[in-house]
Amino acid sequence: MSPISIIILIAAYFSVLMLISYFTGKNDSNDNFFKAGKQSPWYIVAFGMIGASLSGVTFISVPGMIGGQEFAYMQGVLGFFVGYLFILFILLPIYYKLNVTSIYQYLEQRFGKVSYKTGAFFFLLSRVTGASFRLFLVALAMQYIVFEELGVPFWLTVVISIILIWVYTNRGGIKTIVWTDTIQTLTMLTAVGVGIYLINDKMDWSYLEAIQSDTFAAKSQIFFFDDPNATTYFWKYFLGGIFITIAMTGLDQDMMQKNLTCKNKNESQKNMFSMATLLVIVNFAFLSLGALLFIYAENFGVDIPVLDGRTRTDLLFPEIAMNQGLGKPLAITFIIGLIAAAYSSADSALTSLTTSFSVDFLNIEKLPFDAQKPLRKKVHIGVSILLIIVVIVFNNLDGNVVSNLFKFATYTYGPLLGLFSFGIMTNYGIKDKYAWIVAIMSIVLSFVITSLPEGIIGAYKFHWEILIINGLITFIGLFIIRKKPVTNAQNSISTDS
Repeated sequence: MSPISIIILIAAYFSVLMLISYFTGKNDSNDNFFKAGKQSPWYIVAFGMIGASLSGVTFISVPGMIGGQEFAYMQGVLGFFVGYLFILFILLPIYYKLNVTSIYQYLEQRFGKVSYKTGAFFFLLSRVTGASFRLFLVALAMQYIVFEELGVPFWLTVVISIILIWVYTNRGGIKTIVWTDTIQTLTMLTAVGVGIYLINDKMDWSYLEAIQSDTFAAKSQIFFFDDPNATTYFWKYFLGGIFITIAMTGLDQDMMQKNLTCKNKNESQKNMFSMATLLVIVNFAFLSLGALLFIYAENFGVDIPVLDGRTRTDLLFPEIAMNQGLGKPLAITFIIGLIAAAYSSADSALTSLTTSFSVDFLNIEKLPFDAQKPLRKKVHIGVSILLIIVVIVFNNLDGNVVSNLFKFATYTYGPLLGLFSFGIMTNYGIKDKYAWIVAIMSIVLSFVITSLPEGIIGAYKFHWEILIINGLITFIGLFIIRKKPVTNAQNSISTDS
């Protein structure tokens, strides 16, 4: 496809999002922006959250992981499912009982203001980084397939992407996101389905024949129990997946803000269970596509793309979809899916970061009513600029993006995991003014432990279990600064479900 054709596709897709924004943003109130009036249908939220959970990382980077670790990622996906059950039965009842706008308001009621600000700060750090990683990956792919040829610099690609997202989220906020996520999920899954079908057709396979073939089997080992030192070891992936989900979904304002737009707790729990089940199936489809991409590359002599002197397995899908003669249907659905992947993560991050900073740090709900909306709009612009800066910085990172994303998250989400787990699992109060010190020390100690030389830890390679270590250190630190147990009435916010 020519660059002009791709730009026309982008414009058409953006027009659809703007149309949705027009209808969902007629009510420009803060309540609509932050909570969608608590009127979102649970099944719409569930389907849309699939796209938000997958984002550009899964769409591009997970298929590219096949070359290094086969289907080991599925071990983590099974852990994700267990983590979603914890969110469903433990966290959602707490959030709905407290009727919070920001989930970190729980920490204020449980421990105090410093704990509250500490939790909100680490969310902001985690989500800015996570959203930037995701947006970087998709902007990189867009640069590779269209804007490089037009002579557009990478930084301008990023700026254009953020401006487009800002335009359609500026009025409706989370209410717009709930509905645009549905479109984005559909387009991503369509692209994967078309990709699997056309690659199989090129190799004269049906899908069942493909997954039963010896070449597919050679790339699709799921369970790895033989080497505890390896990053692909089952218990590292599975247990890490549980806690990654609890932290990156259940303790993340971005993901939970969508859940909290459902009418009540029961509908939100239906949403969570449906999404968790579908994500297992969808992630297997993405990994199947990855295996087929590598098989196709080997059979037809396709080289792994190189960009800026670096080999990028992340770019194998766009290379085959756009440049290997599989037809316009795959190219078109890939481009639309890629755009959807970019927007599905960045738009909700922009909204949730605006919500968290406005509520948690600026106390927007306590300001005069006339001052609230103008302040929210200024924060929205400021967060947009921040994302642009961070994405451009990430362009200098090496390695597979999904690995970098989860590695960073294991450090920044650890304090959140420790704070919430201590609040839920114990009835102790804490010396609130020291909470931020515990959080920082947890990250420092986790980094030191995971950076120990081979002379001390041998050939052991840390993976997602870094998050568990980090959360445990935070938990222990909070236990050290504990004070007398809170009353039953106070503790009911952490135990009553």
